[in-house]
Amino acid sequence: MTADFALLLLAGILSAAGVYLLLERAIIKILLGIMILSNGVNLLILAAGGAPGNPPIRDRTWGDNSIDSDPLSQAMILTAIVITAGVGAFILALAYRSYQFTTVDEVADDAEDTKIAQRSPTDAWSAPDRDASDDHTTGLPTELGDHVDYDDEDLEEAEAEAAAEARAEAQARAETEARRIDLREKRYKDAGKEEDL
Repeated sequence: MTADFALLLLAGILSAAGVYLLLERAIIKILLGIMILSNGVNLLILAAGGAPGNPPIRDRTWGDNSIDSDPLSQAMILTAIVITAGVGAFILALAYRSYQFTTVDEVADDAEDTKIAQRSPTDAWSAPDRDASDDHTTGLPTELGDHVDYDDEDLEEAEAEAAAEARAEAQARAETEARRIDLREKRYKDAGKEEDL
């Protein structure tokens, strides 16, 4: 089997251009990259299918070919076209939705990815998704997990903040209970005066 060099060269050029466009930040360029890459892969599958031949139907001939065409490569190309159309429609919807929110056609950097990229590769505790209240020696969560604000706050400060919150809640409950008792006593006094009249 001999391959058509021009077809393979064109498939390589299209695939390279598609990959280049896929690495861009604009969603429309990404869509064009997927479409061009898909066409390059389709040409590669076509070249892998062999030389042109007779239709893969019994007793059908085309020209002076002595062999039948490979129907598998044609079926794979048809399937790839349908999948590419579906992915293209999805990316167009994604681009439209992104434009509604940001009015730009560019993929922005993710803040969490930036934090992860900046962390130290030797210090696992510097990871942004690490709960700062975990015990550094055992790695187990502590009781202060809800009181840490993930801004490199020390555990002593978190303990003081938790204690202050607990005191404030207890004081608020005591004040509420005192007001309720005062209101109840006032109602009893008012009810007693009305009975005397």
